Amino acid sequence: MLSRIADILVPAVGRLSVTTDANAELRPGSIIAANHSSLADPAIVIAAVRRLGGAEPVIMAAAGLWRVPLLGRALAREGHIPVIRGDRRAADALDAAAEALAQGRMILIYAEGGLPRRRDAAETAPGNFRSGLARLAERTGAPVVPVGQAGARRITSGSTVKQLAGLITAPVRRPHLHVHVGAPLELTGERAVRTARARAAVTAAWRTAAAHLGEPAALAA
Repeated sequence: MLSRIADILVPAVGRLSVTTDANAELRPGSIIAANHSSLADPAIVIAAVRRLGGAEPVIMAAAGLWRVPLLGRALAREGHIPVIRGDRRAADALDAAAEALAQGRMILIYAEGGLPRRRDAAETAPGNFRSGLARLAERTGAPVVPVGQAGARRITSGSTVKQLAGLITAPVRRPHLHVHVGAPLELTGERAVRTARARAAVTAAWRTAAAHLGEPAALAA
């Protein structure tokens, strides 16, 4: 269902382009680590993965989304994974993700653990990563595919009113969106080292995506 929504919605609200590193690969059982900047970016990443011939990934997302009518039922039915942050049940999400990877499904994880609080639509580098990505990679040995997306904040960002206005006007504006998929990583070393390496790779992928949109942030150190 989410793939169908992404296939229909993303072309309607924006102009998506996708690039990859020469040795990028979306193998079954991979962890897709993407930067998180907008409520719109999961659909954009799914649309990009589908365009590259990949299957719909299992999404690890804030548990509050499961309380949204219709959406919550769809997420549960399709096996996506709610993450209850700040609760001992958060470990259950890693168990579910490890099981999905063992079954050959891909996992889409947002290691920043939330959206930026900024209200403008500008691009900015990914924030600090939480440890869940490194722990999942350590536990499963799954390759981590760094993905950078830019442009999602041109669809929805800021206050609730601004986000609704952005979504309503997006089919008229059709902003440019770009996703860049990097080469898979085999994360090794201490957890902090794995986390830093993953963040650096996602940041590099995001910088490439932002540069394709002519975003000044891509030139920042």
